[in-house]
Amino acid sequence: MENHSSLMRKSLPITLLFALFFSLLSNVATAADVDKAKWAEGRTLFKSNCASCHNPKVAQTGPALMGVTKRWEDGGDFGGKTGKQWLYVWIKNWNTAVAAKAPYAVNIQNYSPSQMSIFPNLKDEDIDKILLYVENPDAGGGPTPPAGASGPSGPQTAESGSEGSNTVLYLFAGLMFVLVLILVLVIRRLDKIVDESNGIVATPKAAFWKARKFKAGLTLVIFVVALFWLADNGIRLGRQKGYQPTQPIRYSHQLHAGKLKIDCQYCHTSAGKGKTAGIPSLNTCMNCHKAVTQGPVYGKDEIAKIYEAVGWDPATKAYTKPPKPIEWVRIHNLPDHVYFNHSQHVVAGKVECQTCHGPIQTMPEVYQFAPLSMGWCVNCHRQTEVQFASNNYYSTYQKLHEDLKNHKIDKVTVEQIGGTECAKCHY
Repeated sequence: MENHSSLMRKSLPITLLFALFFSLLSNVATAADVDKAKWAEGRTLFKSNCASCHNPKVAQTGPALMGVTKRWEDGGDFGGKTGKQWLYVWIKNWNTAVAAKAPYAVNIQNYSPSQMSIFPNLKDEDIDKILLYVENPDAGGGPTPPAGASGPSGPQTAESGSEGSNTVLYLFAGLMFVLVLILVLVIRRLDKIVDESNGIVATPKAAFWKARKFKAGLTLVIFVVALFWLADNGIRLGRQKGYQPTQPIRYSHQLHAGKLKIDCQYCHTSAGKGKTAGIPSLNTCMNCHKAVTQGPVYGKDEIAKIYEAVGWDPATKAYTKPPKPIEWVRIHNLPDHVYFNHSQHVVAGKVECQTCHGPIQTMPEVYQFAPLSMGWCVNCHRQTEVQFASNNYYSTYQKLHEDLKNHKIDKVTVEQIGGTECAKCHY
């Protein structure tokens, strides 16, 4: 009986280690349940169509979208369509759903004074991919528009949220390892007490942490962790995700692009015409600020800095001094060996600014939203669907147009037109 009890005590740590392993494995399996390819396409579609107003987890201009499928299904069937089918109708043209008096559509039509855009060209399967993403925003661990406007010190992005979840998981695993270690020591002590009570003289055992096998194993673990840390930090070297420098003038995109809904290209006029988006000239600022002399947040202080730079006297409403440049601090910057053309993406690719710069319309102060790494760009090219139907820029790709027309393929990604060739960005 004593031998059986001793065996049970000695096998308990191994049992706990197996339980820990399968617990971690179940977390991986749960994440794997989501179709990663469709999830990634859904994320790209979300960023292109929805991210300017919505976030999966937090209400912004529009409501948080996580759980939207169930909310519509709970709205019930109506007019021969299920709740989810009415959700498709709503996304393609919310006016149609309201005009048909679908109950849930009528219920939410006045959610916000800012009416939702319509997306008549989205297919049902595209909407399914978007819904897969918004219902499982952390499943893929990739970048998602942030929930708030506080930048890197404020609400976190889905990517950082995923990293946070992994951190908690690793901390839990470490804690479990320490507990098992303590349990081993306790069991060794109990075995010694039992042996002594039975008159058995136990052979003194060296502390397990002094054993050569333990030292070798610990050395291997430290080496692997150090190697991973060096590789991870080497890959991140030079990247500026989350970079948010202090600017000479506190310009709020949240006010101008968000509340006032000024189009990005009104200020960044070269985004659709050349390689760079450009820094807006002070003359562009003065188009409005000759008349607008006070802001809702900073009052007259920040606008006065513009007047000082352009030499404008608001009292006499005349330019009285020579202008001088404002020393803005550049945020988004690519290495010299990388070629990127804004106009190619904005005009030909019809990429929204938010795809790379995040929900700029919610940022009181701009920060770098995406890592802008090669892997990040390549993944976007692999996932982004080219808008062939409404874009004459791609008229020369006759074979792909024929394949689309003959239903041999259902979409064309940037990768299929050479978007992942090295020479496209490095030459």
